[in-house]
Amino acid sequence: MTGGPARREVRAAGVQGGPAGVEGGPAGGEARAGGGEGGATAGSDAVGPPLVLDPAAQDLLFRAARTANTFTAEPVDDAQVTAIHDLIRYGPTALNGQPLRVLLLRSAAARTRLLPYVSGGNRAKTADAPLVAVLTADVDFHERLPELFPHRPQAREWLADRADRVAQARFNATLQIGYFLIGVRAAGLAAGPMAGFDAAGVQREFFPEGRHEVLLLVNIGRPGPDAWQDRLPRLTAEEVIRTR
Repeated sequence: MTGGPARREVRAAGVQGGPAGVEGGPAGGEARAGGGEGGATAGSDAVGPPLVLDPAAQDLLFRAARTANTFTAEPVDDAQVTAIHDLIRYGPTALNGQPLRVLLLRSAAARTRLLPYVSGGNRAKTADAPLVAVLTADVDFHERLPELFPHRPQAREWLADRADRVAQARFNATLQIGYFLIGVRAAGLAAGPMAGFDAAGVQREFFPEGRHEVLLLVNIGRPGPDAWQDRLPRLTAEEVIRTR
């Protein structure tokens, strides 16, 4: 939002144009505690593990989870996708706008339409994946705000400017993509997110009406033989987190 009363009202509702303005979540000390299995959280008198999530679930969602490059032929059915969405829909978005929209490509005809826009390095695994999801941002998500954010009936008008609305849609749909990938892992599946494709071409092919901005392709299925290489290094908490 830019200036004026609407800007002030959006801030009052918890939206400030970036990550700090998104509806709350456990992003403070709990994140700093990640990786340990015992002891107390820094600055706390409590004794016990810093993560309450079961270690097996931690591995399933994070430590053992990988980006798959090959998949088995086992299908991913609609019930699994619905269960993934029913789990991840509780992730926070600004104004509770939920702009992520997902197009599932199952048919051979749909896959044939997609593949010319996928980079050479990603084409074979996209052709072989049991399911391909096209993740997009609905740039007219504000039309649902009277229903999704009912305590601020004027919220739809805050986003009357298309440029502001597209920025909000892209940012919040990207947040939801993170939730979506974790949801795929929670279903015991592997996700292969890809930015190596012609987004404008995919948009023209599947969303010519202009309402959806294509953000990411994700191959989904059970990992096949040689699905991944050795895990690459990750930054430590000491390299990422600072306290003032």
